[in-house]
Amino acid sequence: MKLRGLVSGRTAVIALPMLFLLLFFLAPFFIVGKISVSEMETVNFKPLLAFVDGVLTLKVKVSNYAFLASDDLYFKTYLSSIYYAAATTALCLFIGYPFAYFMARARPSVQPALVMLVMLPFWTSFLLRVYAWRGLLSEGGWVADFIVGAGLDVVLLKLGLISAPGKLMHTPFSLVVGMTYTYLPFMVLPLYANLAKMDLRLLEAAADLGATPWVGFWKVTVPLSRAGVIAGSMLVFIPCIGEFVIPELLGGPETLMIGRVIWDEFFSNNDWPVASTVAVVMVLLIIVPLAIFSKYQAEAQETAR
Repeated sequence: MKLRGLVSGRTAVIALPMLFLLLFFLAPFFIVGKISVSEMETVNFKPLLAFVDGVLTLKVKVSNYAFLASDDLYFKTYLSSIYYAAATTALCLFIGYPFAYFMARARPSVQPALVMLVMLPFWTSFLLRVYAWRGLLSEGGWVADFIVGAGLDVVLLKLGLISAPGKLMHTPFSLVVGMTYTYLPFMVLPLYANLAKMDLRLLEAAADLGATPWVGFWKVTVPLSRAGVIAGSMLVFIPCIGEFVIPELLGGPETLMIGRVIWDEFFSNNDWPVASTVAVVMVLLIIVPLAIFSKYQAEAQETAR
């Protein structure tokens, strides 16, 4: 009787999140997938299954997927989205790892305050924070004045991140800055959680064996923080691919991303099947890093045991 109650409780614990995923992820995804293979007439969609003269027919329109494969615009947009998402992830890791390491090695009494500082931007509207960067990077903004005054705009121009000296807005530079600022906490927090749990006796053992602090960091700390790096990278990379607001407000014509293409197809062209097709392909692209993330999470849990 006790075993039966334990099994029932475990089933309920597993069933509730699975039901949540079914209702709020799989069901909407299947609806979007259905629209992507449907034929649109005015504001309605023709049914996929039709029963005419005693014959049940299934009509699936795959021409939208063929259209995406044949149009270079969509292919370049997907590559552009992956490129900017990867650049943002690398920059967040470069900035976030030292900060997370400092947080994990700070005094225990100070760590809650540091975590609060990382989470503080979430107390302000996401949209307001992005608009603030418009003012900072526009002509006359103090960040723009500092970059131009220090001559860094010439360096950015040579790197191809801006199109002209002094022009910082609506460029790849402003886009990556905005996304890095927005998603940096999503990198810092998983890294901090991972580094804070690390057994410092391993570093002491490495030092006893003759390893310098730098060697101990690369040979001990970095490998043990791999799970945090993977988790933070996925939390940054995945939402960056489908980002719409930041490219719209801070990006320009040369920073076209897939979120903007989906918006245009839905609301400008009113072509819901093509827009749904673009969205389905984007989700399928995201599933790959998600699978990698799940794999490393499972390996990390097995190692912890």
